[in-house]
Amino acid sequence: MIKKRYQNKKHLMWVSEKPCCLSAHFPALCEGYIQAHHLLKPFEGFRGVGLRANDKNVIPICYKHHYLLHKRGNEFAFFKEMTGDELFGQKIAQYLWENSPHDR
Repeated sequence: MIKKRYQNKKHLMWVSEKPCCLSAHFPALCEGYIQAHHLLKPFEGFRGVGLRANDKNVIPICYKHHYLLHKRGNEFAFFKEMTGDELFGQKIAQYLWENSPHDR
């Protein structure tokens, strides 16, 4: 049986209204509108070839940082370089999910 991917459009919209999660570290680099990035390495659930992480695993990230993250390719290495914490993305996504008004 194939597991269905959890989706929550209200949570995605809520996250995309937040400031870039890296703005506190690099405010001068933040550029463009905010996107809800689905983690490449989710804190919960799974991700597979052609299947992105479920909607609990999203972070708000500006266009510029989103581009740099995908250009780097390795999410853990990207967050380690940017914040000093390779699990930064997972921690932000989990915090946002646990505090989302749309978490059910």
